[in-house]
Amino acid sequence: MACMKLGSKSDVFYRDGQSWLCSSGLPSDIVIEVEETSFYLHKFPLLSRSRALGNLIGDSSDDERKGIDNKRCVLQLHDLPGGAKTFLLVAKFCYGVKMDLTAKNVVSLRCAAEYLEMYEESGEGNLVTHAETFLNAVFANWIDTIKALETCEEVLPHAEDLRIVSRCIDSLATKACSDQPLFSWPVSGRNAGQSPASTLVWNGLRTASKPQHVSDDWWYEDVSFLRLPLYKRLILAVGSRGMKPERIAGSLIFYAKKYLPLMGRQSNSQNGDHAGLQLNISASSEADQRILLEEIVELLPDHKGVIPTKMLLKLLRTSMILHASQSCRENLEKRVGTQLDQAVLVDLLIPNMGYSVETLYDIDCVQRILDHFMAVEKDVADTPTNCLVDEEQFLGIPQSLTPFTMVANLVDSYLAEVAPDVNLKVSKFQSLAAVLPTYSRPLDDGIYRAIDIYLKAHPWLTDSEREQLCRLMNCEKLSLEASTHAAQNERLPLRVIVQVLFFEQLRLRTSVSNWFFVADNDSQNPSGNLALPRNENAIQPASGENQIVRFDEMKERVFELEKECLGMKQEIDRIMKTKGSWNSFFKLFGLRLKMKSCEPKAAKKKCSAEVVPPASTTPLLNGKQDEAKAELAQ
Repeated sequence: MACMKLGSKSDVFYRDGQSWLCSSGLPSDIVIEVEETSFYLHKFPLLSRSRALGNLIGDSSDDERKGIDNKRCVLQLHDLPGGAKTFLLVAKFCYGVKMDLTAKNVVSLRCAAEYLEMYEESGEGNLVTHAETFLNAVFANWIDTIKALETCEEVLPHAEDLRIVSRCIDSLATKACSDQPLFSWPVSGRNAGQSPASTLVWNGLRTASKPQHVSDDWWYEDVSFLRLPLYKRLILAVGSRGMKPERIAGSLIFYAKKYLPLMGRQSNSQNGDHAGLQLNISASSEADQRILLEEIVELLPDHKGVIPTKMLLKLLRTSMILHASQSCRENLEKRVGTQLDQAVLVDLLIPNMGYSVETLYDIDCVQRILDHFMAVEKDVADTPTNCLVDEEQFLGIPQSLTPFTMVANLVDSYLAEVAPDVNLKVSKFQSLAAVLPTYSRPLDDGIYRAIDIYLKAHPWLTDSEREQLCRLMNCEKLSLEASTHAAQNERLPLRVIVQVLFFEQLRLRTSVSNWFFVADNDSQNPSGNLALPRNENAIQPASGENQIVRFDEMKERVFELEKECLGMKQEIDRIMKTKGSWNSFFKLFGLRLKMKSCEPKAAKKKCSAEVVPPASTTPLLNGKQDEAKAELAQ
């Protein structure tokens, strides 16, 4: 830390209770009262340095001559910047006593010198000149500038008038935006003590080791000790100098974590224990934390992705606990909405902090976030052609995920998490699920799972409400596993079960037709090239071994579908006993199933159903599919 030594005389001041006296041997002829402390001094040293004290002493002498007061001169300086502690240093300077100018006392001394008018006119080498000279040295050092800026808060109005605050902020902003290792500014002055490992010894001399690499966040901790008004001015200053938004956002988050305890105490809120969080906030500190949070949110850069979505959701949850302003919460909701595809479920489960708590989690907040996401993504291409999901998706081949698809998966998981809440209304569930377009879900397994959980937790729903819920999913886009589960799900309306079975039969017939097409193509194509009609792209020639492997895979797939079909038929037979005849249902599909009896001796063989395909494959399939869809729609 920089230091300037002033004066050469030994200390002649000593304390007696609430008074400071001078042991020069001469009786005191003036008493200066600062706050609750009295200084018994002599007029001549003060008159030679301070024009303001000279004027006050002159006025007091006039009163003495008029007979108003014939005792010792008494002056009161209760509004002196820095108080009694600073005036003691001023008195030492006037008496020529040794004293040290440091980064922690130079600001108050500079303000006191200005207040007492200690200019060069009153004496050469006066306190104003020495203080300004030392301030310039302080501004050249990062750590000393931080300390000087902290002390400005004690004498803020005077420091503002002398532009000490602005000069400190300009110095810090310039250094923070520059290449710190290039200029070798000290880092983390709070822990500036060198460890033995950081020095090298050469011929008995201890020297500093090579400077280590410094990350972009080297200045976060140092500036976090500033109070909010000064910290805010510093952030605005570095922003005006072109600092990267990521670094500004990092400093703001660091500051928020340090002074908002709720930012690190939100694990319990995921289990709904938000009452305990409220108890941790005292009435006096809640207002301060609310102001701090609102200021931090206002300072956040308006750039997408500079702040992790997880951190934005933490800020949003904290704003609800602290009952921050509506504009603050809307700001955070919009920021989360712009990058909702980067969120995870556990962070989206925001407890309901309203005064009239209806649901466990804040559904309305997630609804608004989702609306903001849709507003941002409104320029995405229109809905593609609505067709059956490609077979690669059913076989588990990964597809590229768009933001819409990622958000759809997130919303489906969120709906499944909040669905057990008995207070969750059907309208809110539908509204949240229907925001996203249909093409955002390649498969509807997620929304089906959420609907099933909701139906299980709300058994009192009417048939019409169940129908409305099930319209949220597309039975054509259910995977084989989900279709099998839905066909046996008694909570679903009968019409939905029929649709599931219908589309599963269509999928089965399509696979069987493709299998026969491949078999015919293989027998008529001696070159060995194998082509699947569902794939419009050209198929590369396959070797004989690859043909056998793919043919076996296709046969195995057909057998699995046949077994699933058999299970569906058995389920249908069970339903027929309670819900009437389904003969028209099978006539609609146009399939004839011949069951093979399972011999008890052949226990190792699997029972299967022989599927009798139509005479022609593809033309008949397309005609039947269109006819069945039209009849089912009626």
